[in-house]
Amino acid sequence: MPDQDGPLLSRHASLLLLIDPQVRLMPAIQDGEALAMRFTRLIEAARLLGVPVLATEHCPRAIGPLLACIRDRLAPEDIVEKRHFNAWAEPAFRAALGATARRQIVMAGVEAHVCVAQTALALAQAGHKVFCVVDAVGSRRDQDRQAALARFTQAGIVPVTLEAVLFEWLESADHPAFKPVLEIIKA
Repeated sequence: MPDQDGPLLSRHASLLLLIDPQVRLMPAIQDGEALAMRFTRLIEAARLLGVPVLATEHCPRAIGPLLACIRDRLAPEDIVEKRHFNAWAEPAFRAALGATARRQIVMAGVEAHVCVAQTALALAQAGHKVFCVVDAVGSRRDQDRQAALARFTQAGIVPVTLEAVLFEWLESADHPAFKPVLEIIKA
């Protein structure tokens, strides 16, 4: 089993964190529909492989709730409402994350340069190993997304792709969930 602080992801050490895929925000995000599909694929695979999932909602009374395709796949306790752009600044988020005892944080969501960035940087500073799913983060403008991805790399946040995450969580073609996860990858 990979070390939770090592370079490989482990389903035993990982937590999937989705930042703010909300109904009034996603239509403004570049490739928002494709991102939403990737978020659901990540959740489905995480569920099959026993990886906990947390999602944040930023000021949901103003920006709306999570997309239904996300909300329908989560339990109410998996959703943390926040007002800070940096989720780590929210006591409820720190408590929810702490309850999982997971140190590898696999992040996806929006906006890459605001809430995703501030949360990722704070989590890394707090000692978590943070992985950014580069094909599952977005912003309204590509320039902002690209700047965030460059900043992540400089800060030691590991860039990964959705497919890389799922195969690392699987570890082997012998895993009982290999075929259903492979279907998610091919979708």
